[in-house]
Order: sequence, then structure tokens, then C-alpha cells
Amino acid sequence: MPAVTLIEAVTMALAHEMERDPLVLVLGEDVGVNGGVFRATAGLQKRFGAERVIDTPLDETTIAGLAVGLATQGMRPVAEAQFDGFVYPMLDQIICHAARFRTRTRGRLTCPLVLRVPWGGGIRAPEHHSEANEAMFTNVPGLRVVLPSSPHRAYGLLLAAIRDPDPVIFFEPKRIYRQYKEEVEDDGEALPLDVCYVLRDGSDLSLVTWGSQVKECLEAADRLADEGIHAEVIDVATLRPLDFDTIRDSVRKTGRCVIVHEAPRTGGFGAEIAARLAEESMYDLKAPVERVTGWDTHIPLYRMEMSYLPSVARIVAAARRTIERSV
Repeated sequence: MPAVTLIEAVTMALAHEMERDPLVLVLGEDVGVNGGVFRATAGLQKRFGAERVIDTPLDETTIAGLAVGLATQGMRPVAEAQFDGFVYPMLDQIICHAARFRTRTRGRLTCPLVLRVPWGGGIRAPEHHSEANEAMFTNVPGLRVVLPSSPHRAYGLLLAAIRDPDPVIFFEPKRIYRQYKEEVEDDGEALPLDVCYVLRDGSDLSLVTWGSQVKECLEAADRLADEGIHAEVIDVATLRPLDFDTIRDSVRKTGRCVIVHEAPRTGGFGAEIAARLAEESMYDLKAPVERVTGWDTHIPLYRMEMSYLPSVARIVAAARRTIERSV
């Protein structure tokens, strides 16, 4: 079983599905000859040919439109937005068409496309290359929004996304593309969508997060354990539809919750989780829900970038506040 990085796990999943299903194809800017800006599609055009690994013009609107058309005619396209900040021209096709085909046609047509999006900050990239814009997609009925946090989950969740009959937005946290390796067997076993993953059991508080912040939350849990505070760590993984049952059950056990994400605070997806806890778990809470997030500004370039992202120290401080404020 090879040890691979997250980006290598993405490549493995794409190759596996293209080998298994001739209807799967890849399209996007520089995905063919160059293998993508992050090399996620390296070697795929040579292996599967230019008709299945398609270099497109630098035109995100056309990429999304082609993907929608291909999907509704029986193909399973995997389109790439080269960076998270490049998805905005795609919104019309994704929101107004891909997300609506099932209801528009009363189930006669579906739109089985995947839009892969390198996501988030932490790589010292220029403007439009470090966005955490997942929340805008979670507000769209008809879309699945998936955000893996490890090589193993990237492989299994991407397989599931490609096989799903409806459109999936697959955000890939680029900060951890090559941060570490993990053993991943290329066995074609998909992981379930629409479920949260409990990565660490705890009894004193619940740390709820997704994407690259999972690593910081696990490190924070280690630090808190040294202080006698036992944190449960939950990787949301699929933001829409949200597996709220897992979060609710965790909070019922711990009585406290800290939500961590790198997107700006106002309107971030953490606010939705906090609202659901207020509606459904108020009497289980021993302290107010805390959020540790990015700031309500565009991510600063370059020297302050890491100060913008939630740190282990900020997460630990929030966890301590929930303990101190407990009823």
C-alpha cells in the first residue's frame, strides 16, 4: 500500500475512475499536456488520450457550460477550476443549470458532474488564488459540497463524488496538497458522502471543522489533553447535505462546541452549524458555541496570510473559554 500525498490521492482516484468507467472524462485549463497547475492530472492525457483529458481555453464559463452539457447527455465530466477564486464565472452554469436539472425535469435528467476546486489559503499565492468560498455553494439546493482533509478521504470521497448522479463541488485544500503522506490503497473503495467523520473521541468539548483546519484541530486537541481537557474532533467532510446528527450527538455528550473554519466569519458555514445547535441542542449546551474563523476581510498577502488563518493557539484559547464559561 503506497504512502501518497493528498494531490497524489486525487490523481489516483481520477485514474481509477477513468479506467473503470469510459464515460468519465477530465477537462480544464492546462489539465492535459501540463497535468494541471498543481499536477493533479499529471500523466492522465498520455494514458487516456486527449479526447478524455481535455485542455480548454482560459474560459471558466465555457468549462462549466461544457461540463453541464456533457453530464446531461450521459457523460461523467470532472471539470477543474484552476483556483478557488476562478469559480465565480462558473456560478451561472453551476447554480442556474447543474443544480436544477433534477427538479427542472422532475427527475428525468440528472447532472452527474464534479467540479474540482483547489481551495483555501496558506500557499502565499496572489489575489483570487486563496479563497475559502464554500459557504456560497452550501446555500444552493441540488448541490453536494465536499471538502476532504486527508489523502485517504480525498481518494474515497472523490470516487464517491464521480459516481454520484448529481453535481458535486469538490474543494481540495491546497495548503495540505503535499504537506504529509498517508497510506492509501488504490482499491476503488469509495467513502460515504453526507457523513461527518469523528477523528478523535472526547468528553469535554467538540471541535467541528473541515479541510485543512482538521490538522490544526487535532494538534489543538493534543495540546488540550496535556491540560486535562479531552476534545472530540469532527471532520464535517460533506458540508451539504450536512450530517448534523453526528454533530448533535457529540455536543450532547460534551456540552460544548468550537467550530473552526478559515472562511470569513460573517456568513461562514460555521454560522449554520451554530444556528442548528441553538435550535436543536440548546439544552445540551453548557457554554455558548465558539467560532474560530478567518477575519472579515480578503486574505492578506503575503506576510500576514498565516495570521489570517485559524491557528492552534486561537483554537486552544477558544476551547479554554468554553470550559471557563460553562454553566
